[in-house]
Amino acid sequence: MANRLHYLFLDTGVMYRAVTWIALKRQISPANEAAVSRLAHEVSIEIAPPTVHDGRQNTVTVDGADVTWSLRTPEVDSNVSQVSAYAGVREALTAQQKKIGARGHVVMVGRDIGTVVLPQADLKIYLTATLEERAQRRLRDLRARGQTMPYEAVLKDMRRRDKIDSERALAPLQAADDAVVLDTTDRTIKQALEEIQRLVNREETKKSPDSAPKSVFS
Repeated sequence: MANRLHYLFLDTGVMYRAVTWIALKRQISPANEAAVSRLAHEVSIEIAPPTVHDGRQNTVTVDGADVTWSLRTPEVDSNVSQVSAYAGVREALTAQQKKIGARGHVVMVGRDIGTVVLPQADLKIYLTATLEERAQRRLRDLRARGQTMPYEAVLKDMRRRDKIDSERALAPLQAADDAVVLDTTDRTIKQALEEIQRLVNREETKKSPDSAPKSVFS
């Protein structure tokens, strides 16, 4: 969708994964909230368009090092929800996300975009699917990168992360009141994309003919 609109694509989840990854690399326990929060304020995280044609959506660097695929390991998967629940971490990263969103023309993805980061977004789309379908998709992603993990383990970890993200006191996972809920369980990528395009077109009709939604969030 971002490519169609010629907008910036920003998956904010990679920022939390980056903090998790650097904490693990520096042997800082993800359970050490104070240390991890300090790290989130100190570390330099840059997200840019893909610099390598290997299937990545963005190139993510931490202190200048390309860590794009390192952020998708099971170890990061297992700890990112805990790290993302810390107030200090969210404070540091949300401030960066707000600045990017304020420039407009961005498709921003994350679990609290429509409710916390940019509640003024022109269009909010809450993408969802069943837990089982999301686990199957994650498993395919892992296998495509040469990683092996039992389906049951992927399912269990995803269920645990959903519980943490939905029940945390700060910026819990939930749809904004004015978000369009789009269940993609039985949709192909193409079908989901066409439905989002329809929603974008509908938003355009509310504005002047030569304008487009300033921001699209899912």
